[in-house]
Amino acid sequence: MQPRNMSMSGVVDLAAVKAAQEAKAKAEQARAESARQGGAGAVSPADLVIDVDEAGFEQDVLQRSAEVPVVIDFWAEWCQPCKQLSPVLERLAVEYNGRFLLAKIDVDANQMLMQQFGVQGIPAVFAVVAGQALPLFQGAAGEQQIRQTLDQLVQVAEQRFGLTGLTVDPDAQPGAPAHQPVAAGPYDALLEAAVQALDAGDLGGAVQAYKNVLSDDPGNTEAKLGLAQAELLQRVQDADPQRVRKEAAEKPGDVAAQIAAADLDLVGGHVDDAFGRLIDTVRRTAGDDRDAVRRRLLELFEVVGPEDPRVVGARRALARALF
Repeated sequence: MQPRNMSMSGVVDLAAVKAAQEAKAKAEQARAESARQGGAGAVSPADLVIDVDEAGFEQDVLQRSAEVPVVIDFWAEWCQPCKQLSPVLERLAVEYNGRFLLAKIDVDANQMLMQQFGVQGIPAVFAVVAGQALPLFQGAAGEQQIRQTLDQLVQVAEQRFGLTGLTVDPDAQPGAPAHQPVAAGPYDALLEAAVQALDAGDLGGAVQAYKNVLSDDPGNTEAKLGLAQAELLQRVQDADPQRVRKEAAEKPGDVAAQIAAADLDLVGGHVDDAFGRLIDTVRRTAGDDRDAVRRRLLELFEVVGPEDPRVVGARRALARALF
């Protein structure tokens, strides 16, 4: 899996949305299992800082990023600024008490990883959240700036991906397993089938697989989010963007035209535009038309995620438009 950049305040990335769904479900499952085990799975403070190489990157960084944000410190023995920055990061990793994991990568011994992340100079600090990589800062930043960046990272990881970090036990033995194996749930096969169908471009198959889960478990969070995403992609699959946007501009009172344009807005990453378009349409309509717009807006909320600040704000605006 190749690392890539992701803005913490940017537009919707549908691949990241899918990764977030999977990561959030896994995190919730792991926390539930830990609770059933009476709090099993705690790590020692020493386990919050790890050395990572190319051979262990998949397991130590990508896989772990599904349960905790992983901050990567690219360093080298000859780098004097690194000797100032690294101890600060290590101290903060312990201070943040499991809210993130610090992975240290020696660039001299891991040139391939340095190239994959596009590191131009060191020290360089990145993060990986739910398999998605994003740059944090380069150079020996001040501690206040580092804290602000880490606070934002932790907030995004929790709100968008449901990652609340690791449980730390000062009495735990260093090197102990970070978590207990989680038994497969009754819907894992169906959910995996849906993800595979999405990857293969079989949107109809993905929609049906998610519906199969929801028919037995209407509250299944992963299936609800997955269905909303798959149905959105299915709706825009054969759309002519130029025609859709032309009709929406020429027919502001046409509910179907505004709904179709909002779908394209969201797929294109214009989240606020999509929400604003539909909220404005709610204000101008009544009866069945208004209800159709409201339902579509709620579906788009599911795609972005209920905890996303843009969704929270749009829900308030929708309430004002309705009442």
